[in-house]
Amino acid sequence: MILHVLGAGQPTPAKDRFGTSFVLELSGEYLMFDCGPASTHKLVKVGILPTQVDYLFFTHHHYDHNVDYPCFLLTRWDHSADKTKQLQVFGPPPTEWFTELLIGEDGAFSPDWKARIEHPVSQEVHQKRGGSLPRSKPSFDVKNIGSGEILTNKEWKITAAFAKHVEPWLKSLAYRVDSVKGSIVFAGDTAPCESVENLARNADILVISCPWHQDELEKRGHAEVICGTLGTAHMAKDCNVKKLILGHTGGVFSSPGSREKAIGDIAQIYQGEIFFVDELMSLTLT
Repeated sequence: MILHVLGAGQPTPAKDRFGTSFVLELSGEYLMFDCGPASTHKLVKVGILPTQVDYLFFTHHHYDHNVDYPCFLLTRWDHSADKTKQLQVFGPPPTEWFTELLIGEDGAFSPDWKARIEHPVSQEVHQKRGGSLPRSKPSFDVKNIGSGEILTNKEWKITAAFAKHVEPWLKSLAYRVDSVKGSIVFAGDTAPCESVENLARNADILVISCPWHQDELEKRGHAEVICGTLGTAHMAKDCNVKKLILGHTGGVFSSPGSREKAIGDIAQIYQGEIFFVDELMSLTLT
């Protein structure tokens, strides 16, 4: 079980991080969680082709979690030569509507894919990649989901629970992956809440957003929508997880001593392993 960190930042671009996206490599399959800025390019940087990803799960639809979605869809479709599995996409509403607006028959990117289907040069490129004519239009299995069991196969099971972020304007989900290799929860952007704590109970790993030190978070008045350092610590302790992985971090943790202070504050509450992740990092999880 390998966690590839594509996006580990916030909505504000920084030199070394921007937006959120993770890929879980599990039993030979690749599961993507969120598709923030430049995720398609970052996939290739960590050695994964877009055509290798067969599952995409959205926690919510803030742009720092979904803005690269049309790029990923088009790139995967264009380079698949009709030989990949149909991509399965899951997320809270409005995932289906959002996808149709982007890639549907009259979607924003329909002139692109229609030209690639019809133009002789694009047809030639498609055939050289191993495809055949007539070329199929983009097709994806997209589902609006809520809490509960989402997907199960022989190797793993995925369960979702509602998170606490910016409701009712956007719905947010956390996801838990259980397998023989271990269990990992992608909490996304959430404030401490019972539903996510129940989902993450006794998991091996909790991946959660942590943009600021707790005092700064409360000073900004954001403690009702996302976790700070102490919020993540209490959630990890209460859930009894073995490892805590902090993403969605900002430049505040790049200043001298800031990351060390955060780890020290968290360690006073939570006794497990603590990781601040950087983009393009790949972690082997056991």
